[in-house]
Amino acid sequence: MNIHIRTHQHSLKRTLWLIPSLAALLVATAIAVTPNSDTPSSKLVIEQLDLESAKALSNDESTYVLEERVRAGETLGGLMNRLGIRDPAALSYLHSAPEARAIAEQLAPGKMVSSETTANGELLSLHFPLNDRRQTLIIEKLDGGLQARTSAETFEKIVITKAGKINSSLFAATDGMDIPDAITMQMVEIFSGDIDFHRDLRKGDRFTISYEVDHSRGRHAQPGKVLGAEFINGDKVYRALWFAHEGGGGYYTDDGSPLKKPFLRSPLEFSRVTSGFSRRFHPILREWRAHNGVDYGAPSGTKVRATADATVEFAGSQKGYGNIVILKHAGQHTTAYAHLRGFAKGIRKGSRVEQGETIGYVGSTGWATGPHLHYEFRIQGRPTNPLTVKMASGTPLNARQLQTFRMEIAPTSQRIEAFAQVNTALID
Repeated sequence: MNIHIRTHQHSLKRTLWLIPSLAALLVATAIAVTPNSDTPSSKLVIEQLDLESAKALSNDESTYVLEERVRAGETLGGLMNRLGIRDPAALSYLHSAPEARAIAEQLAPGKMVSSETTANGELLSLHFPLNDRRQTLIIEKLDGGLQARTSAETFEKIVITKAGKINSSLFAATDGMDIPDAITMQMVEIFSGDIDFHRDLRKGDRFTISYEVDHSRGRHAQPGKVLGAEFINGDKVYRALWFAHEGGGGYYTDDGSPLKKPFLRSPLEFSRVTSGFSRRFHPILREWRAHNGVDYGAPSGTKVRATADATVEFAGSQKGYGNIVILKHAGQHTTAYAHLRGFAKGIRKGSRVEQGETIGYVGSTGWATGPHLHYEFRIQGRPTNPLTVKMASGTPLNARQLQTFRMEIAPTSQRIEAFAQVNTALID
């Protein structure tokens, strides 16, 4: 039987032909180098080798195994067409059979679906990953008809380490290294207490990241947890290593200091800073006045998150601020989030919020000429620059935890160090 395996991913196409017997003629190529010569010479030798055992194969015996990623907005019929299925009976079964209904209902972009067909497009088998990510729906031809069954996915955790350099944007760099967005966002969250990814990134910044991936059926099924990362931002080096302990676990520096800070550097995950902490010309009042905060330009509706654990002190409207949330934190710290389009569910005076929790949405209420977030950081009621204020560290590990930490993080730390050195040498 002649089996053809073709894998399509986006615009990249790969074709692998698996043939049990070779073609009747082979071409052998060799490079001959003359010894004891000041100038090595070479000649190309091409020979035709006869294989008496080779036999022509009938195309009628061929089967085709094809993999395709589901596209955004794709229909079941469109996917089946790209999978090479030209089987009216099979198409009718996939559309109407209750046991196959999950395929149409769970046709999410990015899923990798595989099919095996005859040369004429008759469906022999179809593998479709279900949304729970633990099972695969298998449609296969048995006893002359199609039958459906589910099979538990078997995952193997593997560790991947990659490194990159920022030339234009963080996502451009991670995309170029084929690092999943989920892993990129984990890295952003890990370093969000030290780096404002809106304003601190510089061309030439470097990163190394080591993370788990669930591996199934010869391919990466889904990204897991970041085990460690290094981020070089300008002349500052930040290192994060995951350590699980009886308190739950978290990310720590090489010396065991917790990386998580009481306050995040930014109330938004990604946006552009439209004005810094300084005096500015007010776009509506047409006069110079102190600007007691930072404005983050972002599309209307972008989620605004609490930069630290807090109690809601005020949620409502205040003159030029428009819709505003004021949070009371531990000690003498308060933060304010203004010009909101609206408030998140449950945000009212007295309610508790956690660091990173959504409290509202970017808007343009009050004195605002366009959608943006006005963020203020106050200490004892006095406005303080949130972009430069020094953030304290969290609770350190105790002596017993620190001893265990040093043993457990050693492999990840060594892997990151070695990979970072190699990558630096290659880039430079």
